[in-house]
Order: sequence, then structure tokens, then C-alpha cells
Amino acid sequence: MGVDYYKILQVDKNANDEDLKKAYRKLAMKWHPDKNPNNKKDAETKFKQISEAYEVLSDPQKRAVYDQYGEDGLKGQVPPPDAGGASFFQSGDGPTTFRFNPRNANDIFAEFFGFSSPFGGMGGGGGSGGMRGGTRTFGGVFGDDIFTSFGDGSGRPMSHGPRKASPIENVLPCSLEDLYKGTTKKMKISRQIADASGKTLPVEEILTLEIKPGWKKGTKITFPEKGNEQPNIIPADLVFIIDEKPHGVFTRDGNDLVVTQKVSLAEALTGYTVHLTTLDGRNLTIPINNVIHPNYEEVVPKEGMPIPKDPSKKGNLRIKFSIKFPTRLTSEQKAGIKKLIAP
Repeated sequence: MGVDYYKILQVDKNANDEDLKKAYRKLAMKWHPDKNPNNKKDAETKFKQISEAYEVLSDPQKRAVYDQYGEDGLKGQVPPPDAGGASFFQSGDGPTTFRFNPRNANDIFAEFFGFSSPFGGMGGGGGSGGMRGGTRTFGGVFGDDIFTSFGDGSGRPMSHGPRKASPIENVLPCSLEDLYKGTTKKMKISRQIADASGKTLPVEEILTLEIKPGWKKGTKITFPEKGNEQPNIIPADLVFIIDEKPHGVFTRDGNDLVVTQKVSLAEALTGYTVHLTTLDGRNLTIPINNVIHPNYEEVVPKEGMPIPKDPSKKGNLRIKFSIKFPTRLTSEQKAGIKKLIAP
């Protein structure tokens, strides 16, 4: 069922933005690890949970997905395109994955309170509550009134402008042929944009993704600020992460391609010819004149994957062998083999 973010923040499901801020402020200050030196491990766990809950519930897009699909839907499953105005993606390969990756809890804390470290002087003053450049630094910020411990000295928290929504990551499955030759994929996305009056409207866009030859699993394609537009929030970046589909013949090892051929014991001892169709449709004929032993590997230079920085260069094709040994030999066969290969 996943975690209950509302329960973690101690708010009800109708909590507004101000309710969430008050709850986060109270709980984050209570459970910050530096406030709990004698129980730091448990405090760190609770602090991270509180930060994750606040990040989700304070973001309308993530909250809409969470309210309808829970933590599992937020972190892995693919909701339908009408889930609360959130952005989802489709391609010719089917739906990709909406995936939420929690931000660092300390980053959220610093962004919320307007400083990068909750303790100690920031230089200049050399101690708690020092002054530098007319701005009060902090130390002992965990008093009853947190606003007297930092900010501009007026009791108001410092303003750092609109925050940017967390990136939205989506898996982009690609065949080995796509990654060998390079290809172009079109993605249709749905998102909310704001008009001049601030009203949000649904729009659909087509994004063009250029897959370059030799790209590896994990390569990221980023479209800056293509997430939903919301008041006082910079739209999230859309990030597509290359994934490699399994191939029926080849496997990839870095820039090399690896293939395994099944041969009989007679072929392993007397010679074998490998016939392969490459990822770009060429036919290769590779004679093996050496004795093929269990650890034998034939290396064909420059028939592997293109090297991304210089696609004119390629890795190697490595041919491995699975030798099928006979399960039974007659006495005559054994005698004949001994006569042929005896030292």
C-alpha cells in the first residue's frame, strides 16, 4: 500500500499549502538529525520521510498522482493521461514510466528555511548568531521562534524566489539496432501551461528525441522546463533515460558485441564457420580454424558498437562458444578417439 504522506506530516487530505508549510516547519525542526545527536539514526529516517512527504504534497502534480495511485503509482507504475493534470508520455513502444525520485532532505530543508546549514556561523562572525554584511547568520536556530534565528534580522524568512520542480524521469526503451544505427523518436506529451492571466490550460506537444549511434543504457535526454506550469514554481525538466531492450542474438558489453554459438565436439575439434547478420543488415562469414576449447573466444575487430564520441570507430565482436559434448560413446569410438588424439 505504500507510505501515508498525510499521516507522516500529521495533516488531513484537504490540507492547503499553508497547512503543509506549518506542518513541515514544525516536524523538520523537531527531527533534524543535528537536533537529535543522541538518536541520530532514527532522526535521519524520520527527517527524510518528512521531507519526502512535504515534497510530494506541496507539488500539485505529484500530489495528484499520489492521491489517485499512492506511493507505488508515484514511484513506478504508469497512470493514465488524465491523472490530475500530471504529465505522462507515450511513444510507438507504448507508455513509458512516470518515476518520482525524492530530493535530498537537506536540500529541501535549506530551500525552505533559506540557509545551507542549520548550525554554526557562516564565517565572518566566527560563532553563533554572528553578523556579516548586515545579514544575521545563524546558530541555535531551534529556538521557540525560528524566525528570530535567521533571515534579514526583521523576523521574516529570507526569500529566494520561485523554486524549480524536481525533474520528471521517464524510461525510453531502445532496440540494439536503434542504438547501433541511431534513430529519431517522437514523443507526445500532455502538460499544463499558464496564460497571461495565470490560468492553466492543457496542451499537447510532440517532442523529437535524437538517438545517436553508440549511446548506452542510462544516457539521458533532457528537455528543460517542459513540465507543468504552476504559480511560483519553475516547471520541471523532462528527462528521458535510455534503456536497452534484450536482443535475440547479441548482448552488449561496453562498446563490444558478444554472441554465443553452439557447436558440436567434432566441429570444435575440426573447424567451424560462423554466419552472422549484423545489426545494420550485413552478412558476416567467419571461419574458425583453431581448436575451440571451452574458454575459446574469437575476436573480430571493429564489428562491435559505434563509439559515441567517434561513431566512425567501433568496438569488437566477440564470439563465444557452447560446445555440445556427446553423452555416450561406444568402445570402438573411444578407441578411435584415443588413437587420433593420443599424445
